[in-house]
Amino acid sequence: MWKIKQIFDGDYGCEELAEGQLPKFCVTLVNESGQKKYVYVEDKWLVDRGLDEGSVWPEDIDE
Repeated sequence: MWKIKQIFDGDYGCEELAEGQLPKFCVTLVNESGQKKYVYVEDKWLVDRGLDEGSVWPEDIDE
């Protein structure tokens, strides 16, 4: 099982998004063994699923 350890937007306002592009966040996932995995997902995707730091990563998706 993977849990969200950190969500980092990495946006410092230096670059604008292209038209129609949604902001992406880098999500750090950690499992019971302490292994880490990094995935990039749109902010809206996280919000729509109610995911935040400490949440269990949905197992039904392919990271």
